Formats: sequence, C-alpha cells, structure tokens
Amino acid sequence: MKIESIRLKNYKLFNEIELNHLPKFCLLIGANGTGKTTLFDVFGFLKDCLTYNATKAIQNRGGFDEMISRGAREPVIQIEIKYRMRITGKERLITYFLAITREERQIIIEREILRYKRGRYGMPFHFLDFSRGEGWAIVNEEDFDKTEEELTRENQSLGKADILAVKGVGQFARFKAANALRQLIENWHISDFHIKLARGSKDISGDADHLSVTGDNLQLVANRMFENDTQDGTFSKIIEQMKRRVPGIESIEPEQTRDGRLLLKFKDGAFQDPFIDKYVSDGTIKMFAYLILLHDPQPHPLLCIEEPENQLYPKLLWELAEEFRAYAQRGGQVFVSTHSPALLNAARVEEVFWLVKKNGYTQVKCAQDDPQISAYMAQGDQMGALWEQGFFTDADPP
Repeated sequence: MKIESIRLKNYKLFNEIELNHLPKFCLLIGANGTGKTTLFDVFGFLKDCLTYNATKAIQNRGGFDEMISRGAREPVIQIEIKYRMRITGKERLITYFLAITREERQIIIEREILRYKRGRYGMPFHFLDFSRGEGWAIVNEEDFDKTEEELTRENQSLGKADILAVKGVGQFARFKAANALRQLIENWHISDFHIKLARGSKDISGDADHLSVTGDNLQLVANRMFENDTQDGTFSKIIEQMKRRVPGIESIEPEQTRDGRLLLKFKDGAFQDPFIDKYVSDGTIKMFAYLILLHDPQPHPLLCIEEPENQLYPKLLWELAEEFRAYAQRGGQVFVSTHSPALLNAARVEEVFWLVKKNGYTQVKCAQDDPQISAYMAQGDQMGALWEQGFFTDADPP
C-alpha cells in the first residue's frame, strides 16, 4: 500500500485541504498549532472508527463540535484517501471516501465508498457503497472478464449507522477490496512513544509481535529479536548501530527474572556489570526503541512518528532519516513531523511538506512545488538550512 493523496474537509483545522503526490517517506514541518498532530490524527481516527465505531472515535476526541472545523458551512466531516495497492497482479489506484455527520445527537456515516478503475479507461467503479448503515459491496470484483453489469452486488445492513462498512463487510474474505483495506488500517502504527512506559521489567507473557504504540512492550519485542538472532542477525545489526551511536554501549541483552518478567541490561565497556534500563539515558532508550521498530521484519503499512529528534543528539538524525527511508522502501510508508533542521537536512525536496495557518485554518504546501527551494536543492543546498534561512514562506510563527 502507498497513500498517494489525502483530501480533508471540515476536519478540525483542515477546513479544506489536499495533499498530493505523497512520497513513501514524508516529512512535515510547521509552527506549533498548525496541525501536524491533527494530520496524524486522521489516521488514528480511521483506526479508532474501525476498532470501535465512529461515535466512540469522535467521543475520544472531545465530541463532534470539537472535531468539525469552526464555521463549517455544512455539518459533515469528509476524509478521502487515494492509495495504490496490487489487485490481480496490477497496481491500482483506489479511492476510499468517508463522510460523517450528526443528527439529533447521533453520529451517522452519511456515505462510505470504495472505488477504483477496472481497466485503463473509464470511470472508477464502486466496489462498496454504503449510507447510514445500509448498502452493498461487490463479491466477484476480481472477475475482470465480466462486464460491470455481470458483477454481483450483495446488499448488507450493518445494524447501526455509525459502523464502518469496511469493518462490517471487510471481515469477510469475499469482499476483497474492503477486506484488504480493513487489514491495512488495522496494521497502521501511529506512534505515541513514552520513555517511562518503555522502561522497567515487563510480564514475559505479553504481546511480542510488534512494538506497541507507546513502546511499553520494548523488552518483549527485543527478546523475540534476540532469540531469533541466530536465524536473521537482526538483533546483532541493531547492537552494532547502538555501538556507533551511543558512547560506551557494548551490548544489550534481555534477561528473564525469577518471577517470570523481562528486563533489559545495557553493558558499558568501561564497567564489568551491566546497567538495567532504569539507569540509562532517555536518548539511549529512545534510539534502541526506534531501531527495534524500524527493523521489524514485518513493516507496518503506515508508520507515523512525531518529533523523533527529542532526546537524540542532532548528528544522529541524518542516519535516522535514512532508516525511515529504508523502512518505507521495505513496504511501510512513513510520515514524520519535525522541528529539527538537522533531520530536515537529510530530506529530499519531494519528501517535505509544510503547514501554514491562516485565518484560523491550515494550508499545506509542498517544497517540490516551490521553484526557489527546488532550484537551491538542485544546486546542492540542504533543506534544513533553507528552512532556517526563511525560504519556507509563512512557515515560521508570526
């Protein structure tokens, strides 16, 4: 999966915006309050809608009045995502459209559509179309030899008007497009990493498949990689990178305690006894967690990380950006927000977008669309330096 564009209407600060030509690795910059966190929240909102329902997802964000843009002309929040995905051996551009409203204090999914072109020509065909809990989905969409009239529509009732159709019908394999999108959204990772939660011993029986959103299972995931190291060498690679980036680090090993818990021990070459993670720096824990996340053998289809530069030495950020890019090339699209010129210096011109707030609403600009920035980058300048010199129009606070 690769998201090509995002269009939002009446979503908090985004009265009406569209981000096009999104790269596999995307860096977002902008002053505080311009909506970087809000943009990431769009992905979190869709995932919450899928996990629970639209009502719960909106309640978690303060209610409909807090979600909808101030002064919206119509009480409808719209989200449209265009993404590429392989279907029957071909990359196809798929559009997912969602419109949510409120009537008599009830949250209602006004419209939900999943569409793409069946061939090179013609209009995109609706393979899922629902409104207010009722609708239909195509069950033989991969029969491309059939005419559109020969495709089989199956009518469905979701039971409630705030349930996503991709949640309801997407649980069944026969609805292939909806089923595939449901699995993708379920595996999105919108990081909310907390160093305090990542420290300390953890119950060995917890989830070790992927690093959690908060990082509170770091010990378990590290232990799984440690145990599999003889097969793939991933953990050894992580330790080698930690040695280069954190002075004194010689090794990191998970250790099981007598009461069936796991903790991490960090060995400093200058001392005989290792330190437990309680006594190592925030930056060391964070760098180790990022490496565990970015070397996951099964990348998340979407990874969002806010301000990864916090607690990290600036000269490490170029390498971190390269690892984000490598992760994206392995199959997981990466969105990163930053206030760091050092991190931005590692970016390519097509990878950078900046947010500008005007008259209460946020606009989005692409560095590649700015002739001056593109010209300077073509001559060998670095993006972070151009940002510091004021070439990103209206990016700085007033």
